[in-house]
Amino acid sequence: MAKKALADLSASDVSGKRVLVRADFNVPLDDAGNITDDTRIRAALPTIQDLVEKGAKVILASHFGRPKGKVVDSMRLTPVAERLSEKLGQAVIKCDDCIGDEVAAKIAGMDNGQVALLENVRFYDGETSNDPEFAKQLAANADLYVNDAFGTAHRAHASTAGVTEYLSPAVAGSLIEKELKYLQSTVDNPQRPLAAIVGGSKVSSKIGVIDTLLDKVDKIFIGGGMIFTFYKARGLSVGDSLVEEDKLALAKELEAKAKAKGVEFLLPTDVVVADKFAADANTQTVSVESIPDGWMGLDIGPDSVKVFQDALGDCKSVIWNGPMGVFEMEKFAKGTEAIAHTLADLTGTGCITIIGGGDSVAAVEKVGLADKMSHISTGGGASLELLEGKTLPGIAALDDA
Repeated sequence: MAKKALADLSASDVSGKRVLVRADFNVPLDDAGNITDDTRIRAALPTIQDLVEKGAKVILASHFGRPKGKVVDSMRLTPVAERLSEKLGQAVIKCDDCIGDEVAAKIAGMDNGQVALLENVRFYDGETSNDPEFAKQLAANADLYVNDAFGTAHRAHASTAGVTEYLSPAVAGSLIEKELKYLQSTVDNPQRPLAAIVGGSKVSSKIGVIDTLLDKVDKIFIGGGMIFTFYKARGLSVGDSLVEEDKLALAKELEAKAKAKGVEFLLPTDVVVADKFAADANTQTVSVESIPDGWMGLDIGPDSVKVFQDALGDCKSVIWNGPMGVFEMEKFAKGTEAIAHTLADLTGTGCITIIGGGDSVAAVEKVGLADKMSHISTGGGASLELLEGKTLPGIAALDDA
């Protein structure tokens, strides 16, 4: 996936040009419409600022929420325009649509170095169906294209893939370039030992990534609710813990594959169990071989944390995707938090640590260690698919380097 990037374009390539930039501004809002986490906005700034400095007319496009092809006022990008104006230190022109005459008129009036934000592209059905006519209308007001929305790169939508048929060059922004550099090069050409920590509630959602990583890693650590499917496959009693009965044979196959490949396959040795799925549940820590009937496992235990920490000690690259337990509840957050602290410490010794999107990022942010990791991925689904070796349509559509 060697793609042409913004860094390959000189100032003369973009100065005075209208550059359509697909960003990911799908940020969380509170009930009053205030942005509660602007990580994605901040992640887009290097690309925007680079284009502004080179004298481009920057036209930003993004989706927000799931309006399903209709105009939904609570899903307008107005709060994003305001936050962007603050961060960039200049007024961002806000359009009330993403295509049409009004947009064309506003863009025609732009000066070099100005920034405009189009309205939510998902107000049109043509966005998610990758309708060529809608893509053509989006592209009509631009001269070239930059995709910097890694979080949507695994979807073939009009603003991520379709527009590349009508704009040239079509290149990767600095955020996508960084994502590819870390995620792909760490998997394809890692500093070893390479470890993967895979958590989350279900084996079914992580089968592909575990299977692919077994061909690449030296060690794999399994946490989260999916561990109980592996225990049951080994013949252990798991009480009322979450189990995917139809995945027991697969769990056995994955363990057998790890053994055949010489990959160290680590499951927790003890778990924190609860008498109900609730923040005020009664809890106890037990060996995985003695989970009591009627109790459910909701976190890895302190002995597991120590085993995992010892096995991670000599690793030079670590990819983490998925929490160790139900970290949203304080009683079941200790395992996830301990792993976050371990990875932060490893980063300090020169280990490359990559947090692969989704809940793992939320967990690392929660304990305030995001800036202590080598790389935090902005795309949960996209990073998983990239780790699985799948082609991401939004990146495949860009010009080859």
